[in-house]
Amino acid sequence: MKNVLVTGASGGIGHSTVEYLISKGYEVFGLDIKPSPNKEHFHFYECNIRNITSINNCFNQIKKEEVKLDAIIHLCGIYDLNSLVEMDEDEFISSYDINLFGVYRINKTFLPLLNKKSKIIITTSELAIQDPLPFTGIYGITKSALDKYAYSLRMELQLLDIQVISIRPGAVDTNLLNVSLSKLEEFKKNTSLYKESATKFDEIVKSVESKKIPSSKLAKKIEKILTKKKPKFVYYINRSFLLRLLNILPDRFQTWIIKKILTKK
Repeated sequence: MKNVLVTGASGGIGHSTVEYLISKGYEVFGLDIKPSPNKEHFHFYECNIRNITSINNCFNQIKKEEVKLDAIIHLCGIYDLNSLVEMDEDEFISSYDINLFGVYRINKTFLPLLNKKSKIIITTSELAIQDPLPFTGIYGITKSALDKYAYSLRMELQLLDIQVISIRPGAVDTNLLNVSLSKLEEFKKNTSLYKESATKFDEIVKSVESKKIPSSKLAKKIEKILTKKKPKFVYYINRSFLLRLLNILPDRFQTWIIKKILTKK
């Protein structure tokens, strides 16, 4: 039986992944700030990935179980929508702390428990390699940094026979998506600089995210990656055709189109 560590285990994607991996015979160790009940083949540890003391406590508890891990699966993250010149500094820092630094802390702490030939799967975003749209900047910036971190980590850990794989999903039907829509409503209400543009942007977001996929599809993708001896470096799922098309265009044309759409009368 293979042992895997899953962060964000209580979230939509996390819960689906935990359930699917258990059904496939994995022993799952789950971390999340939101409590989740233990059950057969699932061991939950309440963990705040922004707090190294909390992470160390979880590490020591799992270490006492005398298990070695075959994979770390990073599913914890935050999706924020706001204006870069209006958002609070704490909100800006929080996005980095969860989307990037939390992944760094987990990998650094739990590395001693990883087997050789093990895998680290890092969930970034389809936006990680694209030019950010207005008001998605903080999410795109942190996910781009996370994507670059994953590539750099891969280059290093291959020397230790540990594989690092990135998944860049598009819209997935989870509570994270609902939170992002709630954030957008909050932004529309509070912005003093972009009232009209925020309303028009809301229509774009709802159009893109209407093509969301169930979290079970991402869970199955993760399990397939775990079974591959030589997985690809990067996997995509549910990529947005319109966003891909936009990013093919020259930067000047992209910005012109976005300004036309978000400022038209």
